[in-house]
Amino acid sequence: MSNSLISIHRLLLLVVLGSFSPSVFAYLDPSTGSMILSAIVGVIATAGLALKTYWYKLKSFFSSSKSVIDSDSSSESDLTQEDQSD
Repeated sequence: MSNSLISIHRLLLLVVLGSFSPSVFAYLDPSTGSMILSAIVGVIATAGLALKTYWYKLKSFFSSSKSVIDSDSSSESDLTQEDQSD
């Protein structure tokens, strides 16, 4: 059997077994809903920050290093010009 066929069988079994589960009478007060909402917002914010951090790392990795060399050489030339004027 292929992996996709096995996963379809497992999903079908889960749906069938889940449909025969007994009813559960549980009370979710407003603070529980607020806590769940806060957790969801926190996970989204964390995922966004992680994506932003790794995006900039990947961007700097693949960007040309010529701009870094140019900025380093310009700062060095500024220093040598100051030394010569003294």
